[in-house]
Amino acid sequence: MNDRAGRRRARRMAIGTAVVLALAGMNGPWLYRFGSEKYHQYKIDKQEYKAENGRWEIVDFPEKYRQNTIHAALLHTGKVLLVAGSGNDQDNFDAKQYDTRIWDPVKGTVKKVPTPTDLFCTGHTQLANGNLLIAGGTKRYEKLKGDVTKAGGLMVVHNENPDEPITLPAGTRFTGKENGKTFVSKDPVLVPRAKKNFDKETGEFLGNTPGYGRTYVEAQKEGAKHQTGTQDNYTVQGLSGEDARNTYGIAEKLALDKKDFQGIDDAFEFDPVAEKYIKVDPMKEARWYPTLTTLSNGRILSVSGLDDIGQLVPGKNEIYDPETKKWTYTDKVRQFPTYPALFLMQNDKIFYSGANAGYGPDDVGRDPGIWDVETNKFTKVPGMSDADMLETANTVLLPPAQDEKYMVIGGGGVGESPKASEKTRIVDLKADSPRFEDGPSMDKGTRYPQASILPDDNVLISGGSEDYRGRGDSDILEARIYDTAKNELRRVADPLVGRNYHAGSILLPDGRLMFFGSDPLYGDKANTKPGEFEQRIEIYTPPYLYGENPQPELAGGPQTIEHGESGTFTSKDAASIKKVRLIRPSASTHVTDIDQRSVALDFETDGDKLTVTVPESRNVVQAGWYMLFAVTADGTPSKAQWVQVP
Repeated sequence: MNDRAGRRRARRMAIGTAVVLALAGMNGPWLYRFGSEKYHQYKIDKQEYKAENGRWEIVDFPEKYRQNTIHAALLHTGKVLLVAGSGNDQDNFDAKQYDTRIWDPVKGTVKKVPTPTDLFCTGHTQLANGNLLIAGGTKRYEKLKGDVTKAGGLMVVHNENPDEPITLPAGTRFTGKENGKTFVSKDPVLVPRAKKNFDKETGEFLGNTPGYGRTYVEAQKEGAKHQTGTQDNYTVQGLSGEDARNTYGIAEKLALDKKDFQGIDDAFEFDPVAEKYIKVDPMKEARWYPTLTTLSNGRILSVSGLDDIGQLVPGKNEIYDPETKKWTYTDKVRQFPTYPALFLMQNDKIFYSGANAGYGPDDVGRDPGIWDVETNKFTKVPGMSDADMLETANTVLLPPAQDEKYMVIGGGGVGESPKASEKTRIVDLKADSPRFEDGPSMDKGTRYPQASILPDDNVLISGGSEDYRGRGDSDILEARIYDTAKNELRRVADPLVGRNYHAGSILLPDGRLMFFGSDPLYGDKANTKPGEFEQRIEIYTPPYLYGENPQPELAGGPQTIEHGESGTFTSKDAASIKKVRLIRPSASTHVTDIDQRSVALDFETDGDKLTVTVPESRNVVQAGWYMLFAVTADGTPSKAQWVQVP
């Protein structure tokens, strides 16, 4: 190389270096759109950038431990339960291959756990004893209209015998009196005896109300000619005498229409210490896509879901008692779409944000409001913007929980609608007349946004897609931190992985967040390439863990603190602690996480001692295990100490 060429090369290198250094002085997530991959990596690795925007990284799971994670819950052992069931995979379902993993984020280990049935699209919530209640799941996958070869549908079986119930086995044949067509039941059905009715004043017998049961039936043979067009009464084959006279079926149209998923009534408690499922009494109703909400007495309310016939449970809600391990119906009925966002309020009532994850009529049970379960009174809460786009919205109880303010984030139109909302809406339930008001907007309409409470009282909002299940390559690779004090959204580092349907997020005990799942319909903008389930786990480390000061220490202290009582912990950083938060561990699925809440604790410091007091209200602090975080003035949280509030 001659001297002139060498000088030109040196000059070009100097100019290039100067440009890179100049660009490196600029901060902001918008830089993700510029420069080479090498510069991008250089940028996000800079300490100043991480302290402002945080950092994302992908967890390296060995291939044999990967699965289509649908549900995730943080256990009080510090490990994360990852539940796939059949993982929205018909082949897995047919092969009865149901998956569960336990991931230890500290040790980095993954363990397979035997899964007793298909817990795909189940409901779950944390129990007071630290177990996770899991109820419902999948009995049958949906069949789209073009895939249905045998006409079928719901058969309602009536029993007019007031003295005896009757059980019909799977394979029972029903023949229409008018249409002459025969249909076969897929499952056994128990039909209760008829109810005798008497006049309350005179005692006069007024007649019987038939008992009834329901079963799914299909035509004996394939083809459109076996469909029916109208309601008919059906004779039950194989019965004789009184049974034949008292028992009959009634069915509406039995056709080749799309068949929805069917639910199961199975229920389990997952024991985090033994790391196994424990079967408990089944629910009264089969449920697919149910919501489980903890009440102030520690019992669990189970609401909505598709039943064993594939129809929306008609408002028949029930309660699980962790002491007896049994379920009982509530006195009155109220219907909601599937996976409704239902939260316990401080006055014992239930707040329904209007957010949900799908199935159900577009004009029934979709208005947000306050529900008194005991009286069944429902009071609507007005002011919701984009009220027709609450399906696939996320709802979060803003910290601290005592303020009783909720945020509803994004959402879309009912069903497979392409409509999506960029709105956030906030309601103060302590106001004299609660009303939704718009919060700061996201810059894109967002379905399936993930939202996680942070120990510094802010909320991370990330991911989602602009269209139904990420159609049209519409995943949103953006994240924002919502500042609850300023009511502002601030853009932070962009995630590496798109997340839409079947995705969620979990706050970990060290202050980081994990993200799982995503189930796009398609893998390209033209919607021609089938989508692939996202099996990668991603971790977001918030800016508060990249600050100048290290995490404050927190140690010692009791593992149990009663309501209204205090506990003392040790911290050499006690003097710098400005807030203490008790955060309930998440149980997340389908943009629904009823469990997460952050409770402000009163505290006192004395030297290296930090004494905290748990509120008396069981509606503010539901019984169970919590992460206790101590937070400094700059928002840096300690690693959590686990505390049980019995």
